[in-house]
Amino acid sequence: DDSISAASTSDVQDRLSALELRVQQQEDEITVLKAALADVLRRLAISEDHVASVRKSAPSKGQPSLREAISMSCITNGSTGSRKTSHGSSVSVARKETLSSAAKSGTEKKKEKPPGQKEKKEESHSNDQSPQTQASPTPQSSSQALQTHRQTQESKSSAPAKSIKKSLTAEKPHSAWESSDDSRNKLLRVASTSKLISKVAKNADKYVSVWDIKAKGEYIKMFMRGRPITMFIPSDVENYDDIRTELPPEKLKLEWVYGYRGRDCRANVYLLPTGEIVYFIASVVVLFNYEERTQRHYLGHTDCVKCLAVHPDKIRIATGQLAGVDKDGRPLQPHVRVWDSVSLVTLQVIGLGTFERGVGCLDFSKADSGTHLCVIDDSNEHMLTVWDWQRKSKIAEIKTTNEVVLAVEFHPTDANTIITCGKSHIFFWTWSGNSLSRKQGIFGKYEKPKFVQCLAFLGNGDVLTGDSGGIILIWGKTTVESTPGKGPKGVYQISRQIKAHDGSVFTLCQMRNGMLLTGGGKDRKIILWDHDLNPEREIEVPDQYGTIRAVAEGKADQFLVGTSRNFVLRGTFNDGFLVEVQGHTDELWGLASHPFKDLFLTCAQDRQVCMWNSVDHTLEWTRLLDEPGHCADFHPSGAVVAIGTHSGRWFVLDAETRDLVSIHTDGNEQLSVMRYSIDGTLLAVGSHDNFIYLYVVTENGRKYSRYGKCT
Repeated sequence: DDSISAASTSDVQDRLSALELRVQQQEDEITVLKAALADVLRRLAISEDHVASVRKSAPSKGQPSLREAISMSCITNGSTGSRKTSHGSSVSVARKETLSSAAKSGTEKKKEKPPGQKEKKEESHSNDQSPQTQASPTPQSSSQALQTHRQTQESKSSAPAKSIKKSLTAEKPHSAWESSDDSRNKLLRVASTSKLISKVAKNADKYVSVWDIKAKGEYIKMFMRGRPITMFIPSDVENYDDIRTELPPEKLKLEWVYGYRGRDCRANVYLLPTGEIVYFIASVVVLFNYEERTQRHYLGHTDCVKCLAVHPDKIRIATGQLAGVDKDGRPLQPHVRVWDSVSLVTLQVIGLGTFERGVGCLDFSKADSGTHLCVIDDSNEHMLTVWDWQRKSKIAEIKTTNEVVLAVEFHPTDANTIITCGKSHIFFWTWSGNSLSRKQGIFGKYEKPKFVQCLAFLGNGDVLTGDSGGIILIWGKTTVESTPGKGPKGVYQISRQIKAHDGSVFTLCQMRNGMLLTGGGKDRKIILWDHDLNPEREIEVPDQYGTIRAVAEGKADQFLVGTSRNFVLRGTFNDGFLVEVQGHTDELWGLASHPFKDLFLTCAQDRQVCMWNSVDHTLEWTRLLDEPGHCADFHPSGAVVAIGTHSGRWFVLDAETRDLVSIHTDGNEQLSVMRYSIDGTLLAVGSHDNFIYLYVVTENGRKYSRYGKCT
């Protein structure tokens, strides 16, 4: 009877395990379907935008728009960039020609108008101006007329623009149909502008319109953000008012981001079901579709992003940022933003006034479908907080340790268990209501590592840790009563030790099929482990890419790797690696655009000089200097580029072959700026020693002779 009962119990457990596996697979399929549907809706919105813009460019007017306001509210906080070369360039050229011809024709018409008729038109326009506009001085009557005309057009359409902005800020579904292409265009302009850029635009009046410009013979003084700045007028300008113009109407929109932050971050590369790689650099979170070569950007953050977590639904994302200061010197508080990866809409902003210094790591809960979010900040006590993020409410808070905390994870099946690890510790937290209780992991007979660097979970609920000694430890939860020499029931204890890497185990990635990927630091190896944690395959990341910082599962048998030299690689065990993202590894100081090609050059503290293709968004070439570069400029011919360093030396490189053309030294302090004259016959070198060094340039930028220096 006992054997029959045991057999039936075993059979029931097998069935339950099979059902759990089936439910998990179905949940994964539903998650992918949701993400795919959301991505399809986003692409439909983009397609409708394109159709609408084409219709607007047609000669017919007054056609009703086919877009609802909600169809563009999905990109309130984001922007996109694409490398579709032929379309993008043709649109840009056409737009420039249209603007140029429009400006030219407008000027010609003004010249043809009789004086009396012109004054009459200006008088009629002035009746529509606001008091603020009437009080603003303008240098020329023609520019006054142009400004008046522009403001009249804006006043006519101010009501719909305000309603559109209000509806987008509310982020609620509605079906207000626009009645004209102009209204639709305003909607596109408002919706597609990132939060960061809209903030700059919003503050433009504050920073620009209050400029106190005083012409005093040879210079003008203006105040920007409260600080006086003196700027010298070119010697060939007799009267500044003759050349003074209004601010351009164009707005900036982020197109592409070059680089990835892997040097001092971890676990920050993931593949979304939409086929996009999500990662961050500076204050921008990038969603990069490597197959279509397009980028989208979440721009809600106000300072550098340091950590990222993906919700169990694979659509919502949480990112945490550092504290900082704005352009006026006011402090910016660290916080977490939860946002939609399809629409790029911010869902919640969490922790303003709660976190100190920055957000170190965070994680969504899994057992309750991502209802909660746990966060560790960068304060001395490394506070652990648990949030109901949808309600924006803090549920529990506790000090963890004064040592560095590197990772925090919710247990995937036990909603009340949170695990943290870092310098010489691993803590198992039991969360109940608004309280958190801690149990420290005991290493016992096993060597205590200097750092426990990463966490993962097996299908049976066991915890995996990777440490600085290259060891993987398996922690199992005891299910028996306490016995001499053993811990109490419900405590995690080490059940197995595996020597995985030479050097540290920097990342653990549990795959959908139950297998495990590990990434080593010193040995730069990625190892695939089977279900019994036996090594199956391995591959080494080439040395030029740096050590491994993050590993994530990709499509099919692919995987993604983030490295310490700020590369994002896509690879397989059979075919090796492809570079998907690359950038500088230290502060970028110098930037120069080619005079007539779609190229630009950067130089940085890492001593790298990089030539980039701004159409294909690819790296043309790179060269390592002897010193960090701080400034650069192209010769007007485009044949050579001059690069200044922090020690007073400057180099001239061939722009095609990157060969060294010339080396010079001016002073022994940092060179801040280098500029060629328009005709390419002179080069000015600005140094921190308060001198400007002048050189005569000959042989198409290949020969330089000192002319003098200015103080």
